[in-house]
Amino acid sequence: MSGHGHDHAPKASHRVFAIGIGLNVVYVVLEAVFGLLSGSLALLADAGHNLSDVLGLAIAWGAIWLAARPPSATRTYGFKRAPILASLANAVILLIAVGIIAWEAVHRLMQPAPVATWTIVWVALVGVFVNGITAWMFMAGSKDDLNIRGAFLHMAADTGVTIGVIVAALLIRWTGWLWLDPAVSLAIAGVILVGTWGLLRDSVTLAVDAVPPGIDQVAVRRHLEAPDCVEEVHDLHIWGLSTTETALTAHLVCTDRDRADELLARLQRELHDGFGIDHATLQMESERIAASCGLRSRRAV
Repeated sequence: MSGHGHDHAPKASHRVFAIGIGLNVVYVVLEAVFGLLSGSLALLADAGHNLSDVLGLAIAWGAIWLAARPPSATRTYGFKRAPILASLANAVILLIAVGIIAWEAVHRLMQPAPVATWTIVWVALVGVFVNGITAWMFMAGSKDDLNIRGAFLHMAADTGVTIGVIVAALLIRWTGWLWLDPAVSLAIAGVILVGTWGLLRDSVTLAVDAVPPGIDQVAVRRHLEAPDCVEEVHDLHIWGLSTTETALTAHLVCTDRDRADELLARLQRELHDGFGIDHATLQMESERIAASCGLRSRRAV
């Protein structure tokens, strides 16, 4: 006996991804061109970094497309876990980007180099606009979808980096302190690391089928045990089917078989409304059937 809800419209449309990727590709080309013309290693390095963000957006977009594909005989859930893998990949990409920024910053602290400040400022202003607009487009969906949060963090991190580049360039212009550029870069890398750690933690949680953040497993068990005809709940499992869907399976020992169908429908509705669990599969068992259930001893704590 089971019931399933499937109202899962993506929090960020394909159009949003297309616009975000298009804007960032144009900005990467702009940075690369002006980096070559001005001889600015900083702009060329940032162009490479922004190219990684285009890759991150493409991964997130591809995962949403895969997740929308229907199930098949061999993939009975379809590709619903693709966004989980995409969010994990984006977290890893962000961590690699942080490492590159920190490595370059330490190198430049030891060997400060002059920078083309005005060129950097004007190109970076374009970057603030591009990254800020893209981050804003993903902001709403980032609250409920881990995959979208990964895309949002990429763009928000880049916006912060670019603002820091502008501030550092202006201060260097006025003071001549070349160490400000790498110092600001290190500070920004630290901020990105803090935000990325949460994304990585939640991505790993979903990837290993742990109870998704925000769902209290003990409270769910108590709710299933609450009806007076439910004698026991065993083999309870809760996991993230995707970055927006939560699944649950459980065996309920029901002493009143006449109420089983009504109870099943009610519990599935309450799991959806009260806990956000929209893919619940509940198996009703009599005491006689439960006594021979091989999964009865596997009681989740």
